[in-house]
Amino acid sequence: MLTLDLTNAPRWHDLAHGVRVQLRPLTTALMVATRSDPAIEAVPEEASDEERAVAFAKALARRAVLGWEGIGDADGNSIDPSPEAIDALLDVWPIFEAFQLTYVSKGLLLEQEKNVSAPSPNGPSEGAIDTATPARRRAKTTRRG
Repeated sequence: MLTLDLTNAPRWHDLAHGVRVQLRPLTTALMVATRSDPAIEAVPEEASDEERAVAFAKALARRAVLGWEGIGDADGNSIDPSPEAIDALLDVWPIFEAFQLTYVSKGLLLEQEKNVSAPSPNGPSEGAIDTATPARRRAKTTRRG
């Protein structure tokens, strides 16, 4: 069953190493805006899937991050989110992985779930007859020499 959160309130997500981020809900509008982000459109066609995933995650995070805790500059002073800081945060591998698992993949799993449908009982496969036949075992012959 799909549970709808009608509040659309931002949520805090614990990523790793004491880092928490407050994120907008992963909505259709947010995904569509991210897909048309200039940074995504600038990814070369020959880019690998991994390069595309990083570019998409950063573009999505720049739109989704509202606040954070546990992030500071080189002197240990807390800093506010900015596009540059968000990109730098996602360059940290455990943070990137946690962002993908706790935020992005949940939205993509939901996307996959809604795209799956059961076969239609009155569609072209209704009453189809199995025409495949199992392969027969070949009789083993032994040669005597």
